[in-house]
Amino acid sequence: MVDDIRHMPADADMDGVVDATENLGVQADQYADQLATQLRKGFLAYCVLKVCSPEPRYTSDIIRQLREAELVVVEGTIYPLLSRLQKDGLLRHEWQESEQGPPRKYYKTTEYGDEVIGRTIEKIAELNTALEKL
Repeated sequence: MVDDIRHMPADADMDGVVDATENLGVQADQYADQLATQLRKGFLAYCVLKVCSPEPRYTSDIIRQLREAELVVVEGTIYPLLSRLQKDGLLRHEWQESEQGPPRKYYKTTEYGDEVIGRTIEKIAELNTALEKL
C-alpha cells in the first residue's frame, strides 16, 4: 500500500483530486529532458569530430573531453560511433606506443571530417538564426 502512495501524482491544491494541471510541470520536465537527450545524440558525432580535429585522441581522452563539456557519454555509445565515423571516412586511426601496455588506437579527423566540421558549424549557425526568429 505504501508503494502505491509514493507513486501517486501529487495533489498540489490538496482538494482531494489530482488535476491534470498539477502533473503538468512534471510531465513537461520529462518531455523536455527527452528532447534534450535527442538533441545531444544528434550533436554527439559533431562533438567527437571536433575533439579529434586538432590532434589524434585516445578514446578515454575523447570521453573525458565530452564529459568536461557536460555531455553524457558512456563507452558503450562512443565505440560504435567511432566505428561509424571511421567507416564513413570522417575519422582515421593510428596506433601509438603506450608506456602502460600495448599500443593504443588514436583517432584523428580526415580532410573530409574537417570539411564536415566546417559545414556543420555553418548549419548550426543557420539553425540558431532560425530559432532566434521564433
